[in-house]
Amino acid sequence: MTTRLLLFATITAPLWAQGGRGPQNREAPVTAVPFERILRANQEPQNWLTYSGNLNSQRHSALTQISPANARDLTLKWVFQSRSLDKHEVTPLVVDGVMYTVQSPNDVIALDAATGKTIWQYSHKPAEGTRNPCCGNLTRGVAILGGKLFLAALDAKMIALDAKTGKEIWNTQIADYKQQYAMTVAPIVVKDKVIAGVAGGEHGVRGFLAAYDVNTGKEVWRFNTVPGPGEAGYETWLGKDGKPSDSYLHGGAPIWVTGSYDPETNLTMWGTGNAGPDYNGDNRLGDNLYSSSVIALDADTGKLKWHYQFSPHDEFDWDATQVPVLADINFKGSPRKVMMWANRNGVFYVLDRTTGQFLSGKSFVKTNWYTGFDEKGRPMRAPGIVPTLEGTLVYPGNQGGTNWYNPSFSPVTGLFYIPAWENSSSTYRKNEAPPEFQEGQSFTGGGPGRGGANDEMFSSIVAMDPNTGDRKWAFRLAAPSTEGGVLTTASNLLFAGGRDGQFVALDARDGKLLWETNLGPSVSAGPMTYVVNGKQYVSIQCGSALYTFGLR
Repeated sequence: MTTRLLLFATITAPLWAQGGRGPQNREAPVTAVPFERILRANQEPQNWLTYSGNLNSQRHSALTQISPANARDLTLKWVFQSRSLDKHEVTPLVVDGVMYTVQSPNDVIALDAATGKTIWQYSHKPAEGTRNPCCGNLTRGVAILGGKLFLAALDAKMIALDAKTGKEIWNTQIADYKQQYAMTVAPIVVKDKVIAGVAGGEHGVRGFLAAYDVNTGKEVWRFNTVPGPGEAGYETWLGKDGKPSDSYLHGGAPIWVTGSYDPETNLTMWGTGNAGPDYNGDNRLGDNLYSSSVIALDADTGKLKWHYQFSPHDEFDWDATQVPVLADINFKGSPRKVMMWANRNGVFYVLDRTTGQFLSGKSFVKTNWYTGFDEKGRPMRAPGIVPTLEGTLVYPGNQGGTNWYNPSFSPVTGLFYIPAWENSSSTYRKNEAPPEFQEGQSFTGGGPGRGGANDEMFSSIVAMDPNTGDRKWAFRLAAPSTEGGVLTTASNLLFAGGRDGQFVALDARDGKLLWETNLGPSVSAGPMTYVVNGKQYVSIQCGSALYTFGLR
């Protein structure tokens, strides 16, 4: 069923007025959120307590009120229209009927989750001279612990707010924005620490992930994603002459998408961006650890426990900035604690989350860059698939088979759902000489061009069986590309969207279309769901507006 939204016909005048123009600085009626509540988030599905709904990042809800049987009755309940026309990629939190969202770049807003009425607003204006770090002046969300919200701001500040009033509690500068460091990630909280990383890879930063004391903002630990002299992995950053060099100083590997946490092992897992310069690696010979990798760190100390590199010596801009999804599954006949990962390089991976052991890797879109994996799980590169002066056709293309937009895993169906780009390719060219780093300028060393002239490029939601690596079904979206995430529920619903504003509800078992609407601009975030006063809602960010749906 297709629903075309006519906003002024669908939204009553009072609701439109409430969506952002209500009284300011009232107190939000929320109770404290200790870490124990976050660990047990699946026991209170009426709330959405972290960026990914749970620290395992499954983006799966136990709610069942909205189901395949009644999805056709979904209707728009309210809209919050941002005052900013910047791109929005935020997933809100909901705590005890209060929604916390962000309008770009750094305004945090508390809303009545049933009506969209504004409760309070906090505005942080990034420091003058803050530059666009890569892909938009934005923040993807906030974290909560106790009575505090945590915002990773664009000018590389970590800010704590009072969750009831929006008043600033502390403000810590964690990196120099004048050196192109930025923060666009939604943080996570583990115990008494808030954890986040830095963006800015295309401008030659040296990436890192760090933890901060939730009460003071003081840095507790820091892990450099590009190791320097004396750090393990430094030997994978050699100069053009094959000797140790200073290429690590501008090696990139930023962290700009939210990680996960496994309480059983006390490991926090995050994906890292590509090495810099992006397309010409002649001055950074070696694997370039820990770029284009997943890193698993002890959450108390920041010590590296294991890593897996998806794209060694990446020259295709294939950031591994996807969300690590943790689950206990039956893998090849035995129970296994796994981490699942749909990577930008077009491969769906299953790893052992306790050790990082490679278990399987299969393409979910067209690929031509690898021929298989060796006995240790290292990808074997196809001959000749490297950037050249003339250009090399590579699948998937620069945007990847997927990107930062979140997947979902449903314990009910046992399937992993990927927002994917099919048959996208790029012709990769590199500059004749590697670029010299100049502060404030792009540090890429070439770039992608148009791909295969006869390629049919389209986007789809792909359902993969992690036990076998096989594709179970695919639903083709209307737009040729996507940047919207996926949400699944215990009633076997799946919500997703596309770049033409298409927003759909599918049957998670077989991909059957159950309901559809069009929101206009690109669906540019992951959907989430919650309950207030016994009614289930689904919210999605599209363009500069947040849309919230419920049953008639």
